[in-house]
Amino acid sequence: MEDDGGERSSFVTGLIENRAKEVGVAAFDLRSATLHLSQYIETSSSYQNTKTLLHFYDPMVIIVSPNKLVPDGMVGVSELVDRFYASVKKVVMARGCFDDTKGAVMIKNLAAKDPSALGLDTYYKQYYLCLAAAAATIKWIEAEKGVIVTNHSLLVTFNGSFDHLNVDATSVQNLEIIEPLHSALWGTSNKKRSLFHMLKTTKTIGGTRLLRANLLQPLKDIETINTRLDCLDELMSNEQLFFGLSQVLRKFPKETDRVLCHFCFKPKKVTSKVLDVDNARKSQTLISSIILLKTALDALPLLAKVLKDAQSFLLANIYKSVCENEKYTSIRKRIGEVIDEDVLHARVPFAARTQQCFAVKARIDGLLDIARRSFCDTSEAIHNLANKYREELKLPNLKLPFNNRQGFYLSIPQKDIQGKLPSKFIQVVKHGNNLHCSTLELASLNVRNKSAAGECYIRTEICLEALVDAIREDVSVLTLLAEVLCLLDMIVNSFAHTISTKPVDQYTRPHFTENGPLAIDAGRHPILESIHNDFVPNNIFISEASNMVIVMGPNMSGKSTYLQQVCLIIILAQIGCYVPAHFSTIRVVDRIFTRMGTVDNLESNSSTFMTEMKETAFVMQNVTRRSLIVMDELGRATSSSDGYSIAWSCCEHLLSLKAYTIFATHMENLSELASIYPNVKILHFYVDIRNNRLDFKEGPRHVPHYGLLLAEVAGLPSSVIETARGITSRITQKEVKRMEVNCLQYNQIQMFYHVAQRLICLKYSSQDEESIRQALQNLKEKYMEGRL
Repeated sequence: MEDDGGERSSFVTGLIENRAKEVGVAAFDLRSATLHLSQYIETSSSYQNTKTLLHFYDPMVIIVSPNKLVPDGMVGVSELVDRFYASVKKVVMARGCFDDTKGAVMIKNLAAKDPSALGLDTYYKQYYLCLAAAAATIKWIEAEKGVIVTNHSLLVTFNGSFDHLNVDATSVQNLEIIEPLHSALWGTSNKKRSLFHMLKTTKTIGGTRLLRANLLQPLKDIETINTRLDCLDELMSNEQLFFGLSQVLRKFPKETDRVLCHFCFKPKKVTSKVLDVDNARKSQTLISSIILLKTALDALPLLAKVLKDAQSFLLANIYKSVCENEKYTSIRKRIGEVIDEDVLHARVPFAARTQQCFAVKARIDGLLDIARRSFCDTSEAIHNLANKYREELKLPNLKLPFNNRQGFYLSIPQKDIQGKLPSKFIQVVKHGNNLHCSTLELASLNVRNKSAAGECYIRTEICLEALVDAIREDVSVLTLLAEVLCLLDMIVNSFAHTISTKPVDQYTRPHFTENGPLAIDAGRHPILESIHNDFVPNNIFISEASNMVIVMGPNMSGKSTYLQQVCLIIILAQIGCYVPAHFSTIRVVDRIFTRMGTVDNLESNSSTFMTEMKETAFVMQNVTRRSLIVMDELGRATSSSDGYSIAWSCCEHLLSLKAYTIFATHMENLSELASIYPNVKILHFYVDIRNNRLDFKEGPRHVPHYGLLLAEVAGLPSSVIETARGITSRITQKEVKRMEVNCLQYNQIQMFYHVAQRLICLKYSSQDEESIRQALQNLKEKYMEGRL
């Protein structure tokens, strides 16, 4: 397969749905030869789950069936693609191409693992939609790309997206995981970065993609997360290992993960036009892959040397499964029998062309040796021609650059040209302080040189046929090597590098529990703290007995930042990275839902309030007991009474669940929830006014009528301000009386809940038995005295 152009997505995605609102998705990654299958019931009429998956894959092609079977009240996946993914190539294939029986046979033949291990052996009962999508996707790829997928070479994952923390597309945008909000408005020089850009210090394209995939779908399995954290512990405590791995990873080519494609896909047999330019380019790509594989295998002994004494399970397992695997030595030996030892992976265009032409050892193929001689003769003639121009035309600074599109061309500094250029120079283009041009002689030699190189490529590919077939037999070990290098790149060059650039102990290891509390001590916003030196750390504690925090405070007091910060810390923790906090313990989250911002959505003809309600409905329909819900300013976009009643009822509904909820609001009346429901905690960010300076802090509930203060500063007449103060005073008096009644009425329930909350916390405590016994005694004394 040809190169996909760097970090650009290489996914081809097939979508199909039925009348029962089920959607089947097959996402084929052309770069790493992997197939991801998902099938789920779409719970949102706006296709939020499907949008989330498409946002994750960022496909370059989307394949759909003719839009006939659309569930009631839903637009259909075909219409969805037209409306929201207009820039992506859409392919409509006949419904007959979406054949689940053929899809099942294909998966059985192509998957590297047994389909029963993927849970697909009962496909006809449950998973027919994603297999139908797979059949259409593979058929399109083989027809469009002119290849055949090698048997037992595909890495197939089933339902992978739901084995991870699910962050819907709206939340990805709200939390600034991949792109900063308003990036188009601020431009590319904006100091504020996303979490992805902050961590993007990876050195390989595969490592960068793995980082993006992990941020969009963090892990849920505690054992896997702790394995990564153990590895980070060792890297942070063993400086020699950390720097050794950083150096060794640079020895592997950036495109190592792309090598696999050329062994997982067989080109279809060509019957005519053997010397066609396209075939020459495919041959060139294959030769480049063999050289790249040789370079990667040459670096393996260096990796083995660094990892030999590693203690953590992850690094020790990599050493055992990769560095001690004899198959890599065997492949390297086979390559050494055909490929010249001096050939290396090169990036400079002409050096790369030369390496590819001379990849195979001499005297293996007579026609190849003749083509090489022609290539060398034309290359030498081109350089002699350049020397002739330098001498005859008195142009000592004339240079002879090369690029793959136009071959060799001439570059002449403008200051060296006296008067006009001679008429023999053609295609003259100004480029900075130089003139780029060519001549008829040079153009003729370029054609002959390119033709000789093309002949070299095709003869070389013929010589490599047996070698490539042998490598295809062991393609699974190459898949493993690519996965390992991407994972090491992410952990070493991203996670460990980011932590090492911060002051000591600024980032700490998070602790995980299955059902314990979410507790963060002195947490900081990972993005903003790198911009603002005076960032104030803050805490959060949520447990089963206190599962809702209502954050209150004036504008710009940091409520939204606080909500975003908690989510980003959880995402960092669940990708296996240290977090910016003094201490943290986290209950594993399965979904993060956010409702932030207030903007009209013109695409779906929705007002600000309608957009709010649609996002809130999606949260309510999909929330589970292990979800984290973050809501900012719900109900502000409609009348105060309606907004308040909706916010209150939503809070009551969420309180009935075991999900952890953080709810930011300006509505002071919502604080009454804490006097009625013991599992609600109020967190207030207040404003300290000193010397005409506003300091925003976290503290006890305090309402300084900040809105009236700003209205006065803005210049409203004093009579208006005084009237507003009188109205506020009367409203506040009524609220205080009502809250006092509520507090008296629900005081006993509050006491019971506080006891239950402390008992739950002690249940998950890691303290010794004597300390827990003492804590229980203290709790009993406080309860008897009524001091809880």
